Amino acid sequence: MAVRIRLRRSGRKNAPSFRIVVAESTSPRDGRFIEIIGQYYPRQSDKAVQLNTERANYWLDVGALPSDTVRSLLRKAGLLKTRHEARLARKLNSAAIPVREAAADAAAGGASE
Repeated sequence: MAVRIRLRRSGRKNAPSFRIVVAESTSPRDGRFIEIIGQYYPRQSDKAVQLNTERANYWLDVGALPSDTVRSLLRKAGLLKTRHEARLARKLNSAAIPVREAAADAAAGGASE
């Protein structure tokens, strides 16, 4: 089964609040879920999103797919940008040649000429 990160509605009438939950894709919107990883208050301008970034990163790492709305909330919270920067840094570090090896190659090439 596919695991999704999505919103679960709570709150009063005309005063919505949402929990950001990890749930099976087949479970209903307000039905069974695996874990609550945050809250979203659309009526508040400041601190509208409260998110446990450690758990959100864990679920994204194991393959949970965020819904479109949750993806935009994660982007606003800065989580997706930090994940992208970390992935890019790992890629650049793995492709980089260590300085010692590059200096040794240059010295060996210059000495044989």
